[in-house]
Order: sequence, then C-alpha cells, then structure tokens
Amino acid sequence: MKRYFSKVLIVASLFVTSLSVASLFIVICAAAVRAQQPAATTTPPMRSAPASAPSYRADFLKEMDNLEKKLVSLAEAMPAEKFTWRPMDGVRSVSEVYTHMAGSNFNFTQFLGIKPPAGVGREMEKITDKAQVVELLKQSLAHVRQAATNTPDADWDKTVTYSGRNTVVREAFFRLALGMREHLGQSVAYARFNRIVPPWTAEREAQQSPPTKPKSSAP
Repeated sequence: MKRYFSKVLIVASLFVTSLSVASLFIVICAAAVRAQQPAATTTPPMRSAPASAPSYRADFLKEMDNLEKKLVSLAEAMPAEKFTWRPMDGVRSVSEVYTHMAGSNFNFTQFLGIKPPAGVGREMEKITDKAQVVELLKQSLAHVRQAATNTPDADWDKTVTYSGRNTVVREAFFRLALGMREHLGQSVAYARFNRIVPPWTAEREAQQSPPTKPKSSAP
C-alpha cells in the first residue's frame, strides 16, 4: 500500500513539475515575441498653429475710422463765418488748423515714395472757405488711408527715415495719428469756445436724455 501511494506522489509531482515548466516556457516565448515587436510610438499631441501677428495696418485703419468721422463732422458743424476765428493773435485759426492737418497728411506719405497731389503747399493755409477746407481735409484723410491700405503687413516693421530720423513704418503712421488726435482736441476746444457741441457728444447726449412727455391738454 505504501508503495502505491509513493508511486502516486511521484506521478503527481512529475505532473506538477511538467505544468510549471510548460507555463514558464509559454511566458518566455511570449516575452520573446514582445521583444521582437517594434516599440509603440506615442503620437505627440497636435499643437495649434501660432496666432498670426497683429495687423498694424488694421489697427491703424481702425484708428483712422474714428479720427476721420470726428474731424470731418466737427469741421462740418462749425459755422462758415467761424473759420477765420482764432483764440488770440499768433495762433492758428479754425481753417488754418484744418488746412495744416491736410498739408501734413498729404506730405506724410513721401517717406513711402508717395508724392502729394499737385498744388499741396504752404499756400493751402490761406484758404478760409469752409467748403474748400472741408474738402481738402477729406482728400488728405483719404490719401493717408490709401497709403496705409497699400502698405503690406510685412512692411510695417521696416526701418525708414521719417522726420529726419530712423524709425519703423508702423511708428511713423501712428505718430501721424497722434498728431491728428492733438489737432482734434484743439478743434474741440475751438468749437466749445464758440458754443458748438461736437456732433458725437450731441448724439450721445440725445440718446441719454429721457423722452419728453407730451403735455396734457386742459379739460
């Protein structure tokens, strides 16, 4: 009986050993197969394209929209008889402020190789007729706008000579806009002194004013 159980134990041990060897063999083979396979590559996350550089031309033209609207509307709101008015001797009159701006605008584009129209010069500042002054102002603003529109975005960082010193194109354009802003403030002061409310202010005040109630008729 003892011999029988001994044989059973020996057979069972051999069976277990065979299973362990087989399992080990399977594990080794699987590892070998994995080792021969190429390593999985991790696809890097897609990066969004960098945002395009800001368009100085678009920014300048937006500023021109605001300036042109205010300058022209204020000039048109000023009575014709006030175009020769000046706050004191030695200071530009209403018409001279606008014609001075027009001349500056026409001559500004020369650093870009764009010549001013014929007839532009110091003599312009002698014009006092309201219709002519307003028309000159409109033409000069259109002249600057056209120059900015035709200047490619890539050229706005180019170095140029403007007003006797080296600068970049975008700085020259925005310096011109700054000068027009200063003359706009001057023109607003002239208008206020003559009791003329700037049109954009009058429009805003009209929108903010409560509607007038109709008067009730007496019974």
